[in-house]
Amino acid sequence: MKAVKVRNPASLDSLEVVDIDAPGEPGPGEVRVKLHASSLNFHDYAVVAGMIPTDDGRIPLSDGAGEVEAVGEGVEEFAVGDRVMSVFFPEWQDGRPPMGSFETTPGDGIDGFACESVVKPARAFTRMPDNLDFAQAACLPCAGLTAWRALMEDGNLQAGQTVLLEGTGGVSIFALRIAKAAGARVIITSSSDEKLARARELGADHTINYKSNDDWGDEAFDWSGGVDHVVEVGGPGTVNQAIKAIRPGGHIHLIGVLTGQKGEVETAALMRKMGRLQGLTVGSRAMQLRMIAAIEATGIEPVISDRFALADLADAFRHEQDQKHFGKIAIDI
Repeated sequence: MKAVKVRNPASLDSLEVVDIDAPGEPGPGEVRVKLHASSLNFHDYAVVAGMIPTDDGRIPLSDGAGEVEAVGEGVEEFAVGDRVMSVFFPEWQDGRPPMGSFETTPGDGIDGFACESVVKPARAFTRMPDNLDFAQAACLPCAGLTAWRALMEDGNLQAGQTVLLEGTGGVSIFALRIAKAAGARVIITSSSDEKLARARELGADHTINYKSNDDWGDEAFDWSGGVDHVVEVGGPGTVNQAIKAIRPGGHIHLIGVLTGQKGEVETAALMRKMGRLQGLTVGSRAMQLRMIAAIEATGIEPVISDRFALADLADAFRHEQDQKHFGKIAIDI
């Protein structure tokens, strides 16, 4: 079967399309899944670009969706023909989060979904939402679940509250979908007026070009009277603007570090606001099942702006690197 492998030293130029043996029959507790789609996340980019070290020959991509081809002994949750999608943390089934580690994350600590077929434990998958196709479902295990956990699981988002979203990538645009379905107001930022116009078409209530307004946190506060939730994807370069934006007691969900690993946080300002700054990374399998139920109940869908073939994975990452996408980039397998 076809697969893509990371060759060290890792870079987009060293990604290699190869022929490898098909995975064979599933063992006890396992399923074999014929993959139809994946999607790109910043975490995947960090792996293939060498920012996150991984083993030579690693098959990248944390997200996958496909059809069950065979089930091993003892598997009762799935049957041949079921449509399934992957779990980002297959060992985190429910309950309190484990220590942050990617040792069991597909495409990082173990092989991922840049291939045509996989055999994995049944717990590494859930069913897909009935209303989505394979490419849409493949957008959910990392970006979709991150947005869901931030706003609904940890944030307990309520109708009438205000959410501030940074940028128009996969997490932010799916968070826009969730927030509007929940009856919230949404502020979204971007450096592109064209992307902001597209966000308004999806229901964004207020948009801010952060290139035109360096103090976009103040504008968000003034427009809303204080933001209830910020989905913080930038990290140290943007978190102080998020602090300016929140109301007293507001919640900043730190889900990304696109501007760097370290930086100065205005802790006194956060304290005066009595704000909550919480780091989070994706979510559990149980959270994913609750997200699926909500997607089916509301009919919300991820936004896919671009699709690439598996053989063109390096070009897909270059497209992501150049920030040409809006929402998600899907990979057809």
